[in-house]
Amino acid sequence: MMRGDDVKFHEAMEYVASLGKFGFNFGLERIEELLSRLGNPHQQLKIIHVGGTNGKGSTTAMLAAILQKAGYRVGTFTSPHLHSYTERFQINGVNIPEASIAALIYELRPHLDAMVAEGFEHPTEFEVATAGAFLYFSREKIDYLVLEVGLGGAIDSTNVAMPLVSVITNVAFDHMDYLGYTIREIAGVKAGIIKPGVPVVTAAEGEGLEVIKEVSRKNNCRLIRLGQDVTWEHISLSQEKQRFTIRGLRGVYENLTLYLIGRHQQINAATAVAAAELLMELGVSISAAAVRYGLAATRWPGRLEIMRREPLVLIDGAHNFDGARALRLALEETFPGRSIVLMIGMLGDKERARVAAELAPLARAVVVTRPNSPRAGNWQELAREAERYTPEVYVIEDIGEALNMALSLAGPGEMVCVTGSLYMLAEARELLLV
Repeated sequence: MMRGDDVKFHEAMEYVASLGKFGFNFGLERIEELLSRLGNPHQQLKIIHVGGTNGKGSTTAMLAAILQKAGYRVGTFTSPHLHSYTERFQINGVNIPEASIAALIYELRPHLDAMVAEGFEHPTEFEVATAGAFLYFSREKIDYLVLEVGLGGAIDSTNVAMPLVSVITNVAFDHMDYLGYTIREIAGVKAGIIKPGVPVVTAAEGEGLEVIKEVSRKNNCRLIRLGQDVTWEHISLSQEKQRFTIRGLRGVYENLTLYLIGRHQQINAATAVAAAELLMELGVSISAAAVRYGLAATRWPGRLEIMRREPLVLIDGAHNFDGARALRLALEETFPGRSIVLMIGMLGDKERARVAAELAPLARAVVVTRPNSPRAGNWQELAREAERYTPEVYVIEDIGEALNMALSLAGPGEMVCVTGSLYMLAEARELLLV
Protein backbone atom coordinates (compact mmCIF):
# COMPACT_ATOMS: atom_id res chain seq x y z
CA MET A 1 0.00 0.00 0.00
CA MET A 2 1.32 3.46 -0.92
CA ARG A 3 1.74 6.13 1.77
CA GLY A 4 0.03 9.51 1.38
CA ASP A 5 3.20 11.19 0.09
CA ASP A 6 3.72 8.35 -2.41
CA VAL A 7 0.16 8.77 -3.69
CA LYS A 8 0.61 12.53 -4.07
CA PHE A 9 3.87 12.10 -5.98
CA HIS A 10 2.33 9.42 -8.19
CA GLU A 11 -0.64 11.68 -8.94
CA ALA A 12 1.69 14.61 -9.65
CA MET A 13 3.68 12.50 -12.11
CA GLU A 14 0.49 11.36 -13.81
CA TYR A 15 -0.52 14.99 -14.23
CA VAL A 16 2.93 15.94 -15.58
CA ALA A 17 2.75 13.04 -18.05
CA SER A 18 -0.68 14.25 -19.20
CA LEU A 19 0.91 17.58 -20.20
CA GLY A 20 2.83 15.69 -22.90
CA LYS A 21 -0.20 16.14 -25.15
CA PHE A 22 0.80 19.80 -25.56
CA GLY A 23 4.04 18.57 -27.20
CA PHE A 24 6.82 20.95 -28.26
CA ASN A 25 5.27 24.40 -28.45
CA PHE A 26 8.08 26.92 -28.49
CA GLY A 27 7.94 30.56 -27.48
CA LEU A 28 8.36 32.52 -24.26
CA GLU A 29 4.87 34.02 -23.86
CA ARG A 30 3.40 31.18 -21.79
CA ILE A 31 6.40 30.76 -19.46
CA GLU A 32 6.65 34.54 -18.96
CA GLU A 33 2.95 34.74 -18.09
CA LEU A 34 3.18 31.78 -15.72
CA LEU A 35 6.27 33.15 -13.98
CA SER A 36 4.67 36.57 -13.57
CA ARG A 37 1.79 34.89 -11.72
CA LEU A 38 4.38 33.25 -9.44
CA GLY A 39 6.17 36.52 -8.66
CA ASN A 40 8.99 36.06 -11.22
CA PRO A 41 11.13 33.77 -9.04
CA HIS A 42 13.78 33.45 -11.79
CA GLN A 43 14.71 37.10 -11.29
CA GLN A 44 15.89 36.31 -7.76
CA LEU A 45 18.44 33.70 -8.90
CA LYS A 46 22.09 33.91 -9.95
CA ILE A 47 22.17 31.74 -13.06
CA ILE A 48 24.75 30.16 -15.36
CA HIS A 49 22.93 29.14 -18.56
CA VAL A 50 24.32 26.08 -20.41
CA GLY A 51 23.27 25.27 -23.98
CA GLY A 52 24.75 23.35 -26.91
CA THR A 53 24.16 20.11 -28.80
CA ASN A 54 26.23 17.62 -26.78
CA GLY A 55 27.95 17.83 -23.41
CA LYS A 56 25.44 20.18 -21.75
CA GLY A 57 24.70 17.78 -18.92
CA SER A 58 28.33 16.87 -18.23
CA THR A 59 29.42 20.53 -18.31
CA THR A 60 26.53 21.46 -15.99
CA ALA A 61 27.53 18.71 -13.55
CA MET A 62 31.20 19.77 -13.59
CA LEU A 63 30.51 23.46 -13.06
CA ALA A 64 28.03 22.70 -10.27
CA ALA A 65 30.59 20.44 -8.57
CA ILE A 66 33.27 23.16 -8.78
CA LEU A 67 30.91 25.71 -7.23
CA GLN A 68 29.90 23.24 -4.53
CA LYS A 69 33.55 22.55 -3.64
CA ALA A 70 34.00 26.33 -3.43
CA GLY A 71 31.47 26.27 -0.60
CA TYR A 72 28.28 27.34 -2.37
CA ARG A 73 24.79 25.89 -2.33
CA VAL A 74 24.24 25.03 -5.99
CA GLY A 75 21.08 24.07 -7.84
CA THR A 76 20.97 22.28 -11.18
CA PHE A 77 18.04 21.94 -13.54
CA THR A 78 18.67 19.30 -16.22
CA SER A 79 16.69 17.10 -18.58
CA PRO A 80 15.78 14.42 -19.38
CA HIS A 81 16.11 12.22 -16.30
CA LEU A 82 17.22 8.58 -16.21
CA HIS A 83 15.18 6.97 -13.42
CA SER A 84 13.20 9.58 -11.52
CA TYR A 85 11.75 12.95 -12.40
CA THR A 86 13.32 14.25 -9.19
CA GLU A 87 16.79 13.99 -10.82
CA ARG A 88 15.98 17.10 -12.85
CA PHE A 89 16.01 19.33 -9.76
CA GLN A 90 19.07 18.96 -7.53
CA ILE A 91 20.76 20.99 -4.80
CA ASN A 92 24.39 20.04 -4.17
CA GLY A 93 23.80 16.78 -6.02
CA VAL A 94 20.73 15.76 -3.98
CA ASN A 95 17.41 15.25 -5.78
CA ILE A 96 14.38 17.29 -4.81
CA PRO A 97 12.17 15.32 -2.37
CA GLU A 98 9.17 13.66 -4.01
CA ALA A 99 6.85 15.48 -1.59
CA SER A 100 8.28 18.83 -2.71
CA ILE A 101 7.63 18.01 -6.38
CA ALA A 102 4.07 16.99 -5.57
CA ALA A 103 3.52 20.23 -3.63
CA LEU A 104 4.91 22.32 -6.49
CA ILE A 105 2.63 20.68 -9.06
CA TYR A 106 -0.36 21.09 -6.74
CA GLU A 107 0.51 24.79 -6.38
CA LEU A 108 1.01 25.35 -10.11
CA ARG A 109 -2.19 23.66 -11.36
CA PRO A 110 -4.60 26.51 -10.45
CA HIS A 111 -2.36 28.98 -12.29
CA LEU A 112 -2.34 26.77 -15.39
CA ASP A 113 -6.14 26.43 -15.28
CA ALA A 114 -6.53 30.19 -14.82
CA MET A 115 -4.27 30.90 -17.81
CA VAL A 116 -6.39 28.68 -20.06
CA ALA A 117 -9.62 30.23 -18.72
CA GLU A 118 -8.24 33.66 -19.60
CA GLY A 119 -7.44 32.67 -23.17
CA PHE A 120 -3.76 31.74 -22.95
CA GLU A 121 -2.40 28.55 -24.48
CA HIS A 122 -1.77 25.82 -21.92
CA PRO A 123 1.90 25.70 -20.85
CA THR A 124 3.81 22.61 -22.00
CA GLU A 125 5.25 19.93 -19.75
CA PHE A 126 8.74 21.46 -19.94
CA GLU A 127 7.43 24.97 -19.25
CA VAL A 128 5.72 23.71 -16.10
CA ALA A 129 8.93 21.98 -15.03
CA THR A 130 10.96 25.13 -15.69
CA ALA A 131 8.58 27.33 -13.71
CA GLY A 132 8.57 24.79 -10.88
CA ALA A 133 12.37 24.74 -10.86
CA PHE A 134 12.65 28.52 -10.59
CA LEU A 135 10.08 28.57 -7.79
CA TYR A 136 11.77 25.74 -5.89
CA PHE A 137 15.30 27.10 -6.15
CA SER A 138 14.33 30.66 -5.26
CA ARG A 139 12.55 29.44 -2.12
CA GLU A 140 15.51 27.26 -1.21
CA LYS A 141 17.72 30.37 -1.44
CA ILE A 142 20.49 28.65 -3.33
CA ASP A 143 23.63 30.63 -4.16
CA TYR A 144 23.80 29.68 -7.85
CA LEU A 145 21.68 27.81 -10.40
CA VAL A 146 23.38 26.00 -13.27
CA LEU A 147 20.53 25.88 -15.78
CA GLU A 148 20.61 23.50 -18.74
CA VAL A 149 18.74 24.47 -21.91
CA GLY A 150 15.97 22.03 -22.77
CA LEU A 151 15.99 22.21 -26.56
CA GLY A 152 17.68 24.76 -28.79
CA GLY A 153 17.95 28.05 -26.96
CA ALA A 154 16.25 31.13 -28.40
CA ILE A 155 12.68 30.10 -27.63
CA ASP A 156 13.37 27.41 -25.04
CA SER A 157 11.52 28.16 -21.80
CA THR A 158 14.78 28.47 -19.84
CA ASN A 159 15.66 31.50 -21.97
CA VAL A 160 13.71 33.83 -19.71
CA ALA A 161 16.85 33.75 -17.54
CA MET A 162 19.28 36.66 -17.40
CA PRO A 163 22.48 34.78 -16.54
CA LEU A 164 25.88 35.77 -15.19
CA VAL A 165 27.56 33.62 -17.88
CA SER A 166 26.22 31.90 -21.01
CA VAL A 167 27.77 28.60 -22.16
CA ILE A 168 27.29 27.00 -25.59
CA THR A 169 29.19 23.72 -25.50
CA ASN A 170 29.12 23.04 -29.25
CA VAL A 171 26.87 23.02 -32.31
CA ALA A 172 26.03 19.83 -34.24
CA PHE A 173 23.10 18.23 -36.04
CA ASP A 174 20.25 17.20 -33.74
CA HIS A 175 16.51 17.93 -33.50
CA MET A 176 16.65 19.30 -37.06
CA ASP A 177 12.84 19.32 -37.37
CA TYR A 178 12.80 22.02 -34.70
CA LEU A 179 16.15 23.79 -35.02
CA GLY A 180 16.97 23.79 -38.73
CA TYR A 181 18.81 21.71 -41.29
CA THR A 182 22.12 23.60 -41.47
CA ILE A 183 24.77 24.26 -38.82
CA ARG A 184 24.25 27.99 -39.33
CA GLU A 185 20.51 27.69 -38.61
CA ILE A 186 21.05 25.49 -35.56
CA ALA A 187 23.79 27.78 -34.23
CA GLY A 188 21.49 30.76 -34.64
CA VAL A 189 18.90 29.11 -32.40
CA LYS A 190 21.47 28.06 -29.80
CA ALA A 191 23.06 31.53 -29.81
CA GLY A 192 19.65 32.86 -28.73
CA ILE A 193 20.74 32.39 -25.11
CA ILE A 194 23.40 35.11 -25.56
CA LYS A 195 22.28 38.23 -23.67
CA PRO A 196 23.60 41.82 -23.98
CA GLY A 197 26.86 42.24 -22.09
CA VAL A 198 26.86 38.71 -20.62
CA PRO A 199 30.16 36.83 -21.23
CA VAL A 200 29.98 33.70 -23.38
CA VAL A 201 32.02 30.47 -23.33
CA THR A 202 31.97 28.05 -26.26
CA ALA A 203 33.82 25.05 -27.64
CA ALA A 204 31.97 25.37 -30.97
CA GLU A 205 33.99 25.27 -34.18
CA GLY A 206 33.56 26.19 -37.84
CA GLU A 207 30.28 27.70 -38.97
CA GLY A 208 28.77 27.29 -35.51
CA LEU A 209 31.56 29.35 -33.97
CA GLU A 210 31.21 32.03 -36.64
CA VAL A 211 27.51 32.49 -35.79
CA ILE A 212 28.26 32.64 -32.06
CA LYS A 213 31.00 35.21 -32.71
CA GLU A 214 28.59 37.36 -34.75
CA VAL A 215 25.86 37.26 -32.09
CA SER A 216 28.37 37.92 -29.28
CA ARG A 217 29.75 40.91 -31.13
CA LYS A 218 26.27 42.36 -31.74
CA ASN A 219 25.44 41.96 -28.05
CA ASN A 220 28.75 43.42 -26.87
CA CYS A 221 29.66 40.15 -25.11
CA ARG A 222 33.11 38.91 -24.24
CA LEU A 223 33.60 35.56 -25.99
CA ILE A 224 35.91 32.88 -24.58
CA ARG A 225 36.79 30.21 -27.14
CA LEU A 226 37.94 26.75 -26.11
CA GLY A 227 41.06 25.72 -27.98
CA GLN A 228 42.18 29.33 -28.27
CA ASP A 229 41.62 31.37 -25.10
CA VAL A 230 41.47 28.27 -22.89
CA THR A 231 43.31 25.08 -23.84
CA TRP A 232 43.80 21.58 -22.45
CA GLU A 233 46.54 18.98 -22.73
CA HIS A 234 45.94 15.24 -22.42
CA ILE A 235 48.22 13.31 -20.06
CA SER A 236 46.80 9.79 -19.63
CA LEU A 237 43.67 7.71 -19.45
CA SER A 238 42.51 4.34 -18.20
CA GLN A 239 39.18 2.53 -17.92
CA GLU A 240 38.52 4.39 -14.64
CA LYS A 241 39.80 7.93 -15.11
CA GLN A 242 41.76 10.40 -17.20
CA ARG A 243 44.36 13.02 -16.40
CA PHE A 244 44.94 16.32 -18.21
CA THR A 245 46.05 19.92 -17.73
CA ILE A 246 43.94 23.01 -18.43
CA ARG A 247 45.52 26.36 -19.29
CA GLY A 248 42.83 28.80 -18.29
CA LEU A 249 42.19 32.52 -18.26
CA ARG A 250 43.54 32.95 -14.72
CA GLY A 251 45.98 30.11 -14.27
CA VAL A 252 47.20 26.64 -15.17
CA TYR A 253 45.49 23.66 -13.55
CA GLU A 254 47.99 20.83 -13.82
CA ASN A 255 47.40 17.08 -13.70
CA LEU A 256 43.64 17.22 -13.12
CA THR A 257 41.73 13.98 -12.56
CA LEU A 258 38.32 13.22 -14.02
CA TYR A 259 36.41 10.00 -13.35
CA LEU A 260 34.48 10.29 -16.62
CA ILE A 261 36.00 8.56 -19.62
CA GLY A 262 36.19 9.78 -23.20
CA ARG A 263 38.46 12.59 -24.39
CA HIS A 264 35.45 14.76 -25.21
CA GLN A 265 34.97 15.10 -21.45
CA GLN A 266 38.25 16.99 -21.29
CA ILE A 267 36.70 19.62 -23.56
CA ASN A 268 33.62 19.73 -21.34
CA ALA A 269 35.86 20.11 -18.29
CA ALA A 270 37.80 22.97 -19.90
CA THR A 271 34.48 24.62 -20.79
CA ALA A 272 33.29 24.34 -17.18
CA VAL A 273 36.58 25.74 -15.89
CA ALA A 274 36.39 28.68 -18.33
CA ALA A 275 32.87 29.45 -17.04
CA ALA A 276 34.11 29.21 -13.44
CA GLU A 277 36.95 31.62 -14.25
CA LEU A 278 34.50 34.13 -15.69
CA LEU A 279 32.56 33.88 -12.43
CA MET A 280 35.83 34.53 -10.58
CA GLU A 281 36.24 37.71 -12.61
CA LEU A 282 32.73 38.73 -11.48
CA GLY A 283 33.87 38.40 -7.88
CA VAL A 284 32.79 34.83 -7.10
CA SER A 285 35.34 33.19 -4.79
CA ILE A 286 36.51 29.93 -6.41
CA SER A 287 39.95 28.53 -5.60
CA ALA A 288 42.18 26.37 -7.77
CA ALA A 289 41.57 23.58 -5.23
CA ALA A 290 37.80 23.88 -5.77
CA VAL A 291 38.37 23.44 -9.51
CA ARG A 292 40.55 20.39 -8.94
CA TYR A 293 38.33 18.69 -6.37
CA GLY A 294 35.14 19.64 -8.16
CA LEU A 295 36.22 17.95 -11.38
CA ALA A 296 37.44 14.88 -9.48
CA ALA A 297 34.08 14.63 -7.69
CA THR A 298 31.94 14.91 -10.84
CA ARG A 299 29.77 11.94 -11.71
CA TRP A 300 27.32 11.87 -14.63
CA PRO A 301 25.39 8.57 -14.90
CA GLY A 302 24.70 7.10 -18.31
CA ARG A 303 27.66 8.70 -20.06
CA LEU A 304 30.41 6.18 -20.80
CA GLU A 305 29.53 4.54 -17.49
CA ILE A 306 30.90 1.10 -16.64
CA MET A 307 28.06 -0.88 -15.06
CA ARG A 308 29.64 -4.34 -14.76
CA ARG A 309 33.07 -5.89 -15.07
CA GLU A 310 32.28 -9.50 -16.02
CA PRO A 311 31.36 -9.22 -18.77
CA LEU A 312 32.42 -5.60 -19.10
CA VAL A 313 29.23 -3.56 -19.68
CA LEU A 314 29.42 0.08 -20.72
CA ILE A 315 26.41 2.36 -21.23
CA ASP A 316 26.40 5.70 -23.01
CA GLY A 317 23.64 8.06 -24.15
CA ALA A 318 25.05 8.63 -27.64
CA HIS A 319 21.72 9.66 -29.12
CA ASN A 320 22.99 11.58 -32.18
CA PHE A 321 25.85 11.43 -34.68
CA ASP A 322 28.31 13.59 -32.75
CA GLY A 323 27.63 11.58 -29.62
CA ALA A 324 28.18 8.35 -31.56
CA ARG A 325 31.49 9.66 -32.91
CA ALA A 326 32.65 10.58 -29.39
CA LEU A 327 31.65 7.08 -28.22
CA ARG A 328 33.54 5.42 -31.08
CA LEU A 329 36.70 7.39 -30.32
CA ALA A 330 36.42 6.54 -26.62
CA LEU A 331 35.93 2.83 -27.34
CA GLU A 332 38.89 2.73 -29.71
CA GLU A 333 41.19 4.59 -27.31
CA THR A 334 40.09 3.22 -23.93
CA PHE A 335 39.32 -0.38 -24.96
CA PRO A 336 41.61 -0.97 -27.97
CA GLY A 337 41.16 -4.30 -29.70
CA ARG A 338 38.26 -5.34 -27.46
CA SER A 339 35.53 -7.27 -29.27
CA ILE A 340 32.17 -5.55 -28.79
CA VAL A 341 28.51 -6.62 -28.64
CA LEU A 342 26.49 -3.49 -29.36
CA MET A 343 22.95 -2.95 -28.06
CA ILE A 344 21.30 0.12 -29.56
CA GLY A 345 17.91 1.80 -29.83
CA MET A 346 17.25 5.22 -31.33
CA LEU A 347 14.33 7.59 -31.75
CA GLY A 348 12.82 8.20 -35.17
CA ASP A 349 14.07 11.77 -35.54
CA LYS A 350 17.76 10.84 -35.26
CA GLU A 351 20.41 10.24 -37.95
CA ARG A 352 20.25 6.47 -37.74
CA ALA A 353 22.29 5.75 -40.86
CA ARG A 354 25.19 7.98 -39.77
CA VAL A 355 25.14 6.59 -36.23
CA ALA A 356 25.15 3.00 -37.54
CA ALA A 357 28.09 3.84 -39.82
CA GLU A 358 30.06 5.07 -36.76
CA LEU A 359 29.32 2.25 -34.34
CA ALA A 360 28.27 -0.93 -36.17
CA PRO A 361 31.72 -1.51 -37.79
CA LEU A 362 33.18 -1.83 -34.26
CA ALA A 363 30.74 -4.58 -33.29
CA ARG A 364 30.94 -8.34 -33.71
CA ALA A 365 27.16 -8.47 -33.10
CA VAL A 366 24.40 -5.86 -32.85
CA VAL A 367 21.13 -6.06 -30.91
CA VAL A 368 18.58 -3.45 -32.01
CA THR A 369 15.75 -2.59 -29.61
CA ARG A 370 12.88 -0.11 -29.32
CA PRO A 371 13.18 2.97 -27.08
CA ASN A 372 10.22 3.36 -24.76
CA SER A 373 8.95 6.55 -26.39
CA PRO A 374 6.17 7.55 -28.80
CA ARG A 375 8.96 9.05 -30.93
CA ALA A 376 10.50 5.60 -31.56
CA GLY A 377 9.07 5.57 -35.09
CA ASN A 378 10.29 2.82 -37.41
CA TRP A 379 12.91 1.67 -34.89
CA GLN A 380 13.68 -1.56 -36.81
CA GLU A 381 15.19 0.52 -39.62
CA LEU A 382 18.36 0.75 -37.55
CA ALA A 383 18.84 -3.02 -37.94
CA ARG A 384 18.93 -2.70 -41.73
CA GLU A 385 21.56 0.01 -41.41
CA ALA A 386 23.63 -2.12 -39.02
CA GLU A 387 23.51 -5.11 -41.39
CA ARG A 388 25.63 -3.13 -43.85
CA TYR A 389 28.57 -3.41 -41.45
CA THR A 390 28.13 -6.64 -39.49
CA PRO A 391 26.26 -9.84 -40.42
CA GLU A 392 25.09 -10.74 -36.90
CA VAL A 393 22.14 -8.43 -36.15
CA TYR A 394 19.23 -9.21 -33.83
CA VAL A 395 15.95 -7.27 -33.57
CA ILE A 396 14.27 -7.53 -30.17
CA GLU A 397 11.56 -5.02 -29.20
CA ASP A 398 11.56 -5.57 -25.43
CA ILE A 399 14.50 -3.79 -23.79
CA GLY A 400 14.96 -6.37 -21.03
CA GLU A 401 15.01 -9.25 -23.52
CA ALA A 402 17.39 -7.32 -25.78
CA LEU A 403 19.76 -6.72 -22.85
CA ASN A 404 19.69 -10.40 -21.88
CA MET A 405 20.48 -11.32 -25.48
CA ALA A 406 23.42 -8.89 -25.61
CA LEU A 407 24.81 -10.22 -22.33
CA SER A 408 24.44 -13.84 -23.48
CA LEU A 409 26.24 -13.08 -26.76
CA ALA A 410 29.32 -11.67 -25.01
CA GLY A 411 32.07 -14.25 -24.91
CA PRO A 412 35.22 -14.26 -22.73
CA GLY A 413 37.07 -10.95 -23.01
CA GLU A 414 34.27 -9.27 -24.97
CA MET A 415 32.37 -6.18 -23.83
CA VAL A 416 28.75 -5.10 -24.14
CA CYS A 417 28.11 -1.51 -25.13
CA VAL A 418 24.55 -0.23 -24.60
CA THR A 419 23.84 3.06 -26.35
CA GLY A 420 21.30 5.28 -28.06
CA SER A 421 18.22 7.01 -26.72
CA LEU A 422 18.25 7.95 -23.04
CA TYR A 423 14.72 6.51 -22.82
CA MET A 424 16.12 3.09 -23.68
CA LEU A 425 19.33 3.58 -21.71
CA ALA A 426 17.43 4.38 -18.51
CA GLU A 427 15.51 1.11 -18.64
CA ALA A 428 18.63 -0.91 -19.42
CA ARG A 429 20.57 0.82 -16.63
CA GLU A 430 17.86 0.05 -14.10
CA LEU A 431 17.99 -3.62 -15.04
CA LEU A 432 21.80 -3.64 -14.75
CA LEU A 433 21.64 -2.10 -11.28
CA VAL A 434 19.52 -4.98 -9.94
